[in-house]
Amino acid sequence: IKAMFSGSTRARFAPAAVRHFAKKAAPKKAAAPPAAAAPASSGPDPAHAPPIKLFGIHARYANATYSAASANGSLDAVEAELLAIQKTASENAAFSSFLSDPTIDPSSKESQLSDLFGGKMSSITTNLMSALAGNARLSETGKVVSAYTELMKAKRGEVAAVITSAAPLSKASADAVTKALAGKVGDKKVVLTMSVDPTIMGGLTVQIGDEFVDLSVASRIDAVSRTINGPQLSEL
Repeated sequence: IKAMFSGSTRARFAPAAVRHFAKKAAPKKAAAPPAAAAPASSGPDPAHAPPIKLFGIHARYANATYSAASANGSLDAVEAELLAIQKTASENAAFSSFLSDPTIDPSSKESQLSDLFGGKMSSITTNLMSALAGNARLSETGKVVSAYTELMKAKRGEVAAVITSAAPLSKASADAVTKALAGKVGDKKVVLTMSVDPTIMGGLTVQIGDEFVDLSVASRIDAVSRTINGPQLSEL
């Protein structure tokens, strides 16, 4: 892959390199069937509307992709493909640079990505990447993928939670926290991520959905310090 980008960043992908890269980026499963024809109605079909409302440029692309994939019955396949692209971009500096490089003409990027993914991934994923390239938005790829996965989590009734502790939690402690969170979110499924941050000194911080709870020792020490010393000048 590095050979694709050696020298000028404007160089086109070599055909052999294209095949090699597409094979790595594409998930190991059959490509989704071609996108279904658009409905005759003037607006989007409510049956395929995203389950939650997201806003911003990246959300517009994610919402449109979700609706198209839902109508085509390929929501999971498109998610797998987008995650594969996101993973490749995070691991391969050359590909990441290609996506974010503003000096490469958008039409050239669009053509190269069409060659790269065409026939290797679903038409919906290929069309999304081509649209991002044509509109000079490829630098937003990571945010678009994250927004799409957020829509998919909402569809599956999942709630993301991040538990941060000063040291790794024992299985018993992790199970207890998971059970407590499950009781908070009702019938939704908690997708738990454990993180370790020694700077919190002890206790936990919990991020669940948009809610953040700080039960760390560091926050308690900070609260005591504020009580004794008053607010810092920067906070006045």
